[in-house]
Amino acid sequence: MSGMSGKTAKTKFIFVTGGVVSSLGKGLASASLGALLESRGLKVTLVKMDPYINVDPGTMNPFQHGEVFVTDDGAETDLDLGHYERYVSTPMGRKNNITTGRVYQTVIEKERRGDYLGATVQVIPHITDEIKARVLAAAEGFDVVIGEIGGTVGDIESLPFLEAVRQFRADRGREHVAYVHLTLVPYISTAHELKTKPTQHSVKELTGLGIQPDVLLCRTDRLLDKKLKAKIALFCNVEDNAVVTAKDVSCIYELPMVFHDEGFDERIAERLNIWTGAPNLGRWKKIANVAKNPKERVRIAVVGKYVDVVDSYKSLNEALAHGGLANECAVDLEYVDSEVVEKDGLGAIRGADGVLVPMGFGPRGTEGKIAAVRYAREERVPFFGICFGMQMAVIEFARHVCGLKDANSSEVDTDTPHPVIDLMTTQKGLTQKGGTMRLGAYPCVLGDGSVAAKMYGKKKISERHRHRYEFNNAYRERIEQHGMRLSGLSPDGTLVEVVEIAEHPWFVGCQFHPEFKSRPLECHPLFRGFIRAALQHKLRAHETLPLRGMRAARR
Repeated sequence: MSGMSGKTAKTKFIFVTGGVVSSLGKGLASASLGALLESRGLKVTLVKMDPYINVDPGTMNPFQHGEVFVTDDGAETDLDLGHYERYVSTPMGRKNNITTGRVYQTVIEKERRGDYLGATVQVIPHITDEIKARVLAAAEGFDVVIGEIGGTVGDIESLPFLEAVRQFRADRGREHVAYVHLTLVPYISTAHELKTKPTQHSVKELTGLGIQPDVLLCRTDRLLDKKLKAKIALFCNVEDNAVVTAKDVSCIYELPMVFHDEGFDERIAERLNIWTGAPNLGRWKKIANVAKNPKERVRIAVVGKYVDVVDSYKSLNEALAHGGLANECAVDLEYVDSEVVEKDGLGAIRGADGVLVPMGFGPRGTEGKIAAVRYAREERVPFFGICFGMQMAVIEFARHVCGLKDANSSEVDTDTPHPVIDLMTTQKGLTQKGGTMRLGAYPCVLGDGSVAAKMYGKKKISERHRHRYEFNNAYRERIEQHGMRLSGLSPDGTLVEVVEIAEHPWFVGCQFHPEFKSRPLECHPLFRGFIRAALQHKLRAHETLPLRGMRAARR
């Protein structure tokens, strides 16, 4: 494959690999490096290369893979793309997530068309060329591309990707390509020392594949001293200043500052011959300071069915944290299994400053979610329902306010007498699951004077979606007559996007996923408003406690 196209001739490429164990934080490390380079004035994008055979993660169980992150163009992608969007200003899209499944699918389609002119189709060069072509397509118009390879060096699935990025240096030239390897330096408490052998073996494995790392990120729970860095550098064939401590932090938004203090971005700039000014990290320092020194705390009960795997709600968790940053308060999340609510009652939901019911699929745990909605509505606790959570709010209101007995979603109960939530017309008759939901950004018009319109500060918005079921228009009039406002609609008025209860301090449900567009430097307005409402609820509750005590004393 030839070296440079005109649109990417000056683009620099940084490839990030991981070793020893998974879950060391390649996504966050890549995103933080992106933030540092962007703060130096460079135009940065990122690409995630996932070795799994799935075409995309859209059909994967959240317990196995975590969250599916949806982009504006409707791509169902790896959750690391959420990290990328939270750290750099570049919107991600379908081209920013490359999977083995999609690569092989494309190559096989080309072979069936006869594009290879009768050649024997092989991993090298056909698969590796397709990988490189996709990276180059994502690079157009950018100064720097950071490519993260999923999994761990040594995994059989990632070998074609590693071979492709190895070839990049030969294709582009040494000053255009850098390799960063994230590895583990564990502290053995019984020996009272850090051990470098796992890192040495990981680098040996990588160099055996033809890739010599330029920078080593050493994940550890403490700073590495000069002597230890020198030892790692010696055995791994890198310079002493190319060994960077990737220390555990209490707030992930500290990472750009931690890496900058270690000289990570400076090493990359030197290696790739990039001439820029010093990074401006003022805004990152400000939010990190707010996160570490909150003025208040609020407790939010998140009632769902994937609560045992926190990554299932990764963007949601971060968006709630952003709401805290915007209100200078810490957000303590109480994950409540909706199936436990069904068996044991509200439990941990009681006393929360706010209740949030997130996205989900299928019937399991739905009655627990509906019970949580009813508690928030009747006790006037701030409530936020997202996607499936909005649908649960509509069902609860239909049952207990409108008097529609056994109202439900046809997804949950196909025999319900009142399907207030029903399959979208465009979804009927579909047999293929992957990539067939209503996906990506769609416009919405907010009603005058609505809570949502006040939060956004405008009437016309665009938000990302991922759903098959919707509010059933046959029940619009009855539900509105009883006090639920349908405050956000599609431009043609046919789809309900936002619901509210006007007589409630803060009760909002949305069919879309606002968490996908929230950023630490620019919190999504609905999360800012929800956390503010939770904070106000907490303060009001504390103000009334002395009055209750006085009344009790008088009695």
